[in-house]
Amino acid sequence: MSVSKEEIYHIAKLSKLEVSENKIDDLTMKISDIVDFSNTLAQVNVDGVKPTAHILDIKNVFKKDEVEPSFDREKILQNAPEAQGGCVSVPKVVE
Repeated sequence: MSVSKEEIYHIAKLSKLEVSENKIDDLTMKISDIVDFSNTLAQVNVDGVKPTAHILDIKNVFKKDEVEPSFDREKILQNAPEAQGGCVSVPKVVE
């Protein structure tokens, strides 16, 4: 199936893209090749093939949730320019 220049201009208009005259022939050929390839894929026999979302089996690997000692808050706040109430204090930036 061939894609016409008019169809390319229509697609460009719908997607709010500008297509220059000197690139229209190249773009028409490339999009026609993509459509032809997708038509070829539509003809592949997939009877008996189980649908999959991924090629490989994907398993989530979660680290066991264990309580561990954290950093000392007072040491961390020593690096802050200002601290207030055990937190880093920053100037207000939103009005």
